[in-house]
Amino acid sequence: MRTFLLIGLWLLLMACNTPGPHFRGLPATRVTVDGSTFDVRVRDRLAEALRINPEYAPRFGPIRDRAAVAMEKVSGCTVTEVRGDQALATGLLDCGRGPPHRTMTAGGHYECVAVDTPGAAVGYQCDPI
Repeated sequence: MRTFLLIGLWLLLMACNTPGPHFRGLPATRVTVDGSTFDVRVRDRLAEALRINPEYAPRFGPIRDRAAVAMEKVSGCTVTEVRGDQALATGLLDCGRGPPHRTMTAGGHYECVAVDTPGAAVGYQCDPI
């Protein structure tokens, strides 16, 4: 009985960082934005940001914004909408007339920091780790 309980717990924990069915099998690009680390996968006009680091009681608002930055940096497209929750966010991409043009290497790990930009928008500079 104890063995079955441990196996069940292990299977549940293993599923915590699994991409959704639409993104399964795609390589992830790891991106850290303002302390939140995401595994980002892109397929067609959708991107998925899976948060992999622990954070105490995160609200979706700030996580959503960080996930959008990570998805934009990986896909090279504008994120028009983010749906999901604190652990898994899916972004709708606007890439103009063409397909997404990846700006980061799949399988790479990048750290993005806010930089001063003219105007009210916050810009991010991403460098490989």
